[in-house]
Amino acid sequence: MKIMSFIAVLLIGSLFTNSTFAQAQASVKENIKVWGSCGMCKKKIEKAAKSAGAETAVWDVDSHMLALEFTTDKTNALKIQEAIAKVGYDTQDVTGDDKAYDNLHGCCKYDRKEIADAKPKE
Repeated sequence: MKIMSFIAVLLIGSLFTNSTFAQAQASVKENIKVWGSCGMCKKKIEKAAKSAGAETAVWDVDSHMLALEFTTDKTNALKIQEAIAKVGYDTQDVTGDDKAYDNLHGCCKYDRKEIADAKPKE
């Protein structure tokens, strides 16, 4: 009888452990607005997102939308946006590093006042 009780406890414990583990590794899909201008921007933005933990990152030049997929136990949307901002690109929530923006190739520069227009007024 003690063996049966022990096995029951092990089974119940493993069920809770597996459900908690699955929640900790939730895969998230998210779209983030990122300003840029060209194919060179696309490469830099996607590379920065992946370096910050995104499993997939596809930036659309025309819509300026970055489609992301990432696992929540490795990164989050803010960390990804901060990595993109560090290489000089403004995102919907984080302003790009000014020095990095100034060092972007001429075709990669965009009208940064768009950012102020896109943010909600306080």
